[in-house]
Amino acid sequence: MVVISYLNRPMLHKSESAHVQQTTSKMNAHFVLVHGFCHGGWCWYKIKCQLENLGFKVSCPDLKASGIDQTDPNTVFSFEEYNEPLIDLLSTFPDDEKVILVGHSVGGFSVTQATDRFGKKLILVAIYLAASMYRPGVTPQDDINYGAPDFSKYGGASNIFDVNFGLGPEKPATSILMRKEFQREIYYNMSPQEDVALASMLLRPAPTYAVPSLRFTNDGDEGVEKVPCIYIRTMRDQMMRAEKQENMINKCQPWKAYKIESDHSAFFSAPDALVSILVEAAASVGYDAPNP
Repeated sequence: MVVISYLNRPMLHKSESAHVQQTTSKMNAHFVLVHGFCHGGWCWYKIKCQLENLGFKVSCPDLKASGIDQTDPNTVFSFEEYNEPLIDLLSTFPDDEKVILVGHSVGGFSVTQATDRFGKKLILVAIYLAASMYRPGVTPQDDINYGAPDFSKYGGASNIFDVNFGLGPEKPATSILMRKEFQREIYYNMSPQEDVALASMLLRPAPTYAVPSLRFTNDGDEGVEKVPCIYIRTMRDQMMRAEKQENMINKCQPWKAYKIESDHSAFFSAPDALVSILVEAAASVGYDAPNP
């Protein structure tokens, strides 16, 4: 049985509470689902289908060198470039459209950068699913300090990832991809076999060189600090350690935190429970499902 529960967290800050109260049914809510490294918008197919059946708008963009984007990952050298498809998509939304932004794994960085860029004028709530959740002033090195994945039982990361050095062996790696024999145990240990098979055909090398350039800088009234955030812990996760998820929750103090019995890829292993949380999150900022 999949278990969903709240963790005890503070209520909204005054600025966040005012933001929620200002939402109205006259505006359209739009779920934007952001994938993590090596994946693409395809990984959200179950979640997109369910949310659309409930009447929500849903977009699942492919970030640069991901999904069907044909960019060579070994040529993506900045996070701005990697995240450009998400920023471009959000830039096209009309003023009466509000976004529920969801990021998985490294997609949490993409969510934070987009929220930092657009603020509460566009983003209703930022949701982090087993994702990196940080605030302005934090660097990618802090992501490691909070708890890097423990691959020691596999002999270290070098044994489970294929690493590319597109700028030469003396430079940092430009892309990585987990080897197929480890994908099920680490990414998809509770996921249906057919989804594991699908992923094994669609996963692509991720442009790791882009991540160290990431910075969050907006500390103004419209910045990331003004947008409510929600964290969803994945309790059977073999990739994002429980210690790391808890460290991020304690550090960032999200408005709400849930826990869900799933592997790292809850969009495969616990789609019904994940959709329930997302719908509840939408309702918490004033948007019930159009077709309940």
